Amino acid sequence: MKNTRSKIGRPEKAEGKRTKKIDARFTEDEFKIVLELEKTLGVSKTDLVRNRLLHDAHPIIMNAKELISSVDDIGAELGRCGNNINQLAKYANVLHKAGRLSPVVVERFNLLFQDYNSYQVSLEVALRRIIRILGRR
Repeated sequence: MKNTRSKIGRPEKAEGKRTKKIDARFTEDEFKIVLELEKTLGVSKTDLVRNRLLHDAHPIIMNAKELISSVDDIGAELGRCGNNINQLAKYANVLHKAGRLSPVVVERFNLLFQDYNSYQVSLEVALRRIIRILGRR
């Protein structure tokens, strides 16, 4: 008699199923390091050890939360700088039309624009690093 019940749960993997297991022992200090890496990187102990062992420790395991947070912080700072630059440019135009443009306003504009450019460069460098890391996989 054929079983007509549908299977419940995850379907079995056709290939690439991990059936072999390796046990490793760590000292208390080593295990604390592994736990810290697991917590910091957001990667399971198994994946951490597998990536380090099989990929010769060349690929860098990145903390996605920290990476996204850093890129988000830089983007927010770029937005704030851009907003300040726009407000200052509008104010400078009003003063210029009235013939009262102060060198202090021009100097402040130049400082904000330099900050904006440095944040933009930081963002570009971070994005290039992300792309390079992801390209290695």
